[in-house]
Formats: sequence, structure tokens, C-alpha cells
Amino acid sequence: MDDASLILVVALAAGLVARWVRLPPLTGFLVAGFVLHAMGVGAVPALDTVADLGVTLLLFGVGLKLDVRSLGRREVWLTASVHLAVSAALGTALLAAMAVVGVGLVEGEDWRTWLLVGFALSFSSTVFVVRRLEERSAIRSLGGRTAIGILVFQDLAAVVFLAAAAGHPPSPWAALLVLLLPGALLLRRLLDTLGHDELRPLLGLTLALVPGFALFEALGLKGDLGALVVGVLLASHPGSEELAKSLFTLKDLLLVGFFVSIGLGGLPTAEHLLVAAALLLLLPLKALGFTLLLRVGGLRRRTAVLTAARLANFSEFGLIVAVAASDELLGEEWVLVLATAVAASFVLSALPSGRAGERLVGAARRLLPDRPPSRLHPEDRPIEVGHADAVVLGMGRVGRAAHAQLTHEYGLVAVGIESDPDRVHRLRAAGLDVVEGDATDPDFWARLRPGDVRLVLLAMPFHGRNLEALGRLQDGGYSGTVAVVTRYDEDLDQARQHGADTGLQIYDGAGAALADRAAESAGLRPSDELPHDVGPREDPPGD
Repeated sequence: MDDASLILVVALAAGLVARWVRLPPLTGFLVAGFVLHAMGVGAVPALDTVADLGVTLLLFGVGLKLDVRSLGRREVWLTASVHLAVSAALGTALLAAMAVVGVGLVEGEDWRTWLLVGFALSFSSTVFVVRRLEERSAIRSLGGRTAIGILVFQDLAAVVFLAAAAGHPPSPWAALLVLLLPGALLLRRLLDTLGHDELRPLLGLTLALVPGFALFEALGLKGDLGALVVGVLLASHPGSEELAKSLFTLKDLLLVGFFVSIGLGGLPTAEHLLVAAALLLLLPLKALGFTLLLRVGGLRRRTAVLTAARLANFSEFGLIVAVAASDELLGEEWVLVLATAVAASFVLSALPSGRAGERLVGAARRLLPDRPPSRLHPEDRPIEVGHADAVVLGMGRVGRAAHAQLTHEYGLVAVGIESDPDRVHRLRAAGLDVVEGDATDPDFWARLRPGDVRLVLLAMPFHGRNLEALGRLQDGGYSGTVAVVTRYDEDLDQARQHGADTGLQIYDGAGAALADRAAESAGLRPSDELPHDVGPREDPPGD
């Protein structure tokens, strides 16, 4: 078996093992690189190209998801900026203390190396945190959005460093990059014309590599910065999220090359492992720092603790920074140390989940006492729906119709729950009682105070979310009536088996409603308004 085939097989096997033990596959890819190096496998020339492509698409994806407005929220910019500076300082101080003790690898370095390593360790892993948020269906929660904002802020700091690490001034022609602003209008129109086929990921790859990477490199700027900038210019387009999703699998596949190539650089020695283990002492300090700063931002104790636990790890961007640094400041030995520390941090950060996470919240009660709701972030205060007779989860078309029917036909006080903030704003402007919240987010149920609500309607567009909300109601001991809307008969049967009292397959009655509208448009009258001697036609005789 040639080296390229062996790299693929070992990387796949290591990724599967990591997934089996509930760790991110990229942890396995780092380990695969170490294993391959121990087997005497050398780096395949194409591997470096694949690694560079993966990093470029990673930054392009960060740009596509960048909501500049989110960076202006206090709980994001204050937490990210203060934590970045303090974390880098603590990392530098820890390395200085190790040098005083006489750890050989650290002892021979100067303060600039210590500061660079501390800076590299100040980031949290975008890939790891986003995956954990997706697994918990918490990506759109306040804690999830805050974590992503902090990660984007950190990623921007890393990109600024990468641009500065280029080591030479940009070309005078770089001023022409301002033309990307009107050019973005053309790119947006092009994105409007695309369907949902393979042209969409091909366009994303082309944009990241040509007006992004290649153009910026030609003008003396870091190509990765170009990929980020082009992504930011498209971020506000309605199709940017779908474009990012279309590249998601390709980006992850290419990043395999980056993580494997790090491991192929060498096998950590006992001294490397010792230094990496010492660096892990920074993780609890990172978690504590995030917790305190998020509390300053107004988040509840539970939200702050769980968000901090998710962010308490080292980042793949730290490795990117280390690789980009000059050999004078950071040699290959430090890249091995950082790779080992990053992989170990993923293992440790995966531990506080589920019940372990709740135990962390309980342990923080003495350090973080309760606050009155008026001092909490507006989106993290208790959700009061005790005044309502009915709650509708999901205020799309079906939810709005159900809300109107309960209010106008049955005279009930109904409250809608919707996760889309823009839709919440529109519905409130229309006079509806709607609360922003994500019913699939565990924190939502921790904040919800249902009181004597008699009826809950599950009208979210995805069956899995309705089932999850149904499970939360069951776990909370809700004794009222639960109704669910589904697209398929088997989904409705499944919801009933999970405890729903009743439900509706959404296409039930759709044909009748369509016939009514067609007849009304044609000027026809209902049968009870027709003359009595007019009856239905008989079916023609069969064959």
C-alpha cells in the first residue's frame, strides 16, 4: 500500500475511533498523523496543498457567518477582548514559570516565544464548539450565539496576526481592493441566479480561492485574509448560509489534511508531553474567566457556566498561528507541543456534558449567587407564560393560524414562541403576544414558567424539533393537552406514541381547502345554497 492510501486508511480509522469514544474526529486525525509518523510514512506533496485549501475554506466560512452586529454586543466584545488578553498573559506567565523551574524546552526560549504560545492558546476551537452546540440543538440559543460571536472575534484576531506574519509590506496596488465593494454586488446577483445543485459549492470554492486567496496573495497580503474578506462581503446575503452549508463537507474533508500534516511533522517526546500537560492547567482558568466575564455581560449562572465549559479548549487556529509563525520564534517542536495540547483539550472539554454539565452549574452556586431578573440579559430572563391558556411553539404559517384560531374562535389567551428574532419583531408589530425562544434549546425549558397553561401546540417545521419539545414537556411533568402538527402519517403516529394527545397531518384538509378556493374563484356556491333538485352526478359505469 502506498503512502497516500495508508494516510487515508489510518485517518479514517482514527476518526472512527474518536467518534466511537464521543470525541471530535479531528482529534483522531491529529493522532493519525502521529501514528503515521511512527510508521515511517512521509508527507505526501499534495497533503500540504489540501491542508492550505482546508484553512482557506475555514476562513471563508467564518466570513460567511460573520454578523458584524453580533460583535457589538457587550457580552461578546467585552468577553472576547478581555479574555483574549488575560488568557495570553496567563499562558505567557505559565511558560515563564516553567522556564524558572528549569523545563528544558521552555528554558532556552525568550519572552517573544512565550507570548506567541500564550496567544495561540488563547483561542477556543470553532469546529469543536459549533459541533457541540449542534449536538445539543443550542446553536441559536443566547449562549450558543454568544459563543459563536466570541469565536468569530477570536478568529478575526488570528487572521490579523496571520496578515501581519506575512513579513513584507503589501503592494501599492492593494488600495484597489476597495473595488471589491461594488464587485460584491455582482457576486450577490450571481448567487441569486444559482439553484441548489453543484454550482453553488463550486461558486463558493472559486470565490474563496480566486478573488479571495489568489488576489490578496498577488497584492502582497495574506491569502487567508482575502478568503475571510470575501466571505464577509457576502455574509448578509440570504443565500450565504446555504452557501456555507454547501461547502461544509468539503471544508471538513480538506481540514483532515491539515490535522494529519501536523501529526506527520513528528512524534512528541516525553518532554513535549510534559509541557503539553502543563499547558492544560490553563483550561480551568479559561473556563473561570469566561464564566465571570459572561456574568458581567448579564447572562444567567447556568448559561454562563455551560457556555464557558464549551469554550474551555484550545483551538485549531492556535495550530494555524503556530505554523504561520517564523522558525525564529516558534520551531517545529512547539508545533508538536501545541498539537498535543489541542488534542488533549478536546478530550477534557468533551467531559462536562449532560449531567456532568449540570453538576458544574450546581457547583457554581456558591461562587455565583442568583440575580434578580432585572439585572439579567433581556434574552436570558425567565419566560413568563403563566397568564396564558395556550402556548404555540413555532410561529410559522401553521403556528400563526393556530394562534389566531385559539384567540378569536375560542377566546383563549395564547402566547407564541418563535426562535427567529426578525419574525418575532414582525409578529409583535402586528399585535401578537410572541416571545423569542428556541424550544429545542435545553436552556429554554430551564427559563420557562408555564403556570396553568392548559394547551400546548407544537407547530415547528421539523418533526425532530417537535419530538424534542414533546420530550421536554414529558420530563417537566406537564399534565395539560399537547397537540402536534406533522407532515407524514408515520410522524403523527410517532408523536402520539411519545405522549402527544392529538395531532394533525398537515396535508389533511389541504385538498378540501384548495377546492374551496378554486370554487370561490370560479364563482361557484356551496352545495347547501344550490337548488334542492340539483344533486351529484352519478359515476359512469365501469369497464
